[in-house]
Amino acid sequence: MTNTSKKLSNCREIAVAEFHKKIKEAFEVFDHESNNTVDVREIGTIIRSLGCCPSEGELQDLIAEVEEEEPTGYIRFEKFLPVMTKVLLERRYRPIPEDTLLRAFEVLDPAKRGFLSKEELIKYMTEEGEPFSQEEMEEMLSAAIDPEANSIHYKDYITMMVIDEN
Repeated sequence: MTNTSKKLSNCREIAVAEFHKKIKEAFEVFDHESNNTVDVREIGTIIRSLGCCPSEGELQDLIAEVEEEEPTGYIRFEKFLPVMTKVLLERRYRPIPEDTLLRAFEVLDPAKRGFLSKEELIKYMTEEGEPFSQEEMEEMLSAAIDPEANSIHYKDYITMMVIDEN
C-alpha cells in the first residue's frame, strides 16, 4: 500500500467512525426502550436529522432495505447502521441547493413579488408534482406562512430551511 492510499484509507476510517457516532446518536433519540430498535415510522425523521433529504419513494426503498423479512414495525440498529453509513459515504439524498430552491419559488411567482399567498401555496402543494399529505401540508404551512400577511416570503423561508453543511 502506498503512502497516499494509506492516508486515504485512514481518512475513510475516520469518516466511517464519525458517521457511526452520528447515526448511533440520532437512532438513540428514538430508541425509547433502549433495546436498539426504533419504530419504523421514525426512520424518516432519523434520516433527515442526518442531513439527508430522500423523496417519499426513496425513503420507502431505504425502509425496505433495513426492515426484517417479516416486518415487525421496528427497525434494528444493526441493520440500519451499515445501510445509513453507505448512504452518508456516498452523499446520497443531498439537500437541494439554496439557489435551486429560490429559482423554483420564482417560477411559482412570475410577478416576482417575493411571496406566495397561502392559497397559492396550498394549490401548488396539492395539485402539482408529488402531492403533500394533509399532515405534511399542515406542518409546512405552520412553519412557512406568516400569520399576519397570510403568505410565505420564500427567501426568508429558504434561509430557514437550508441545511448548513459546514
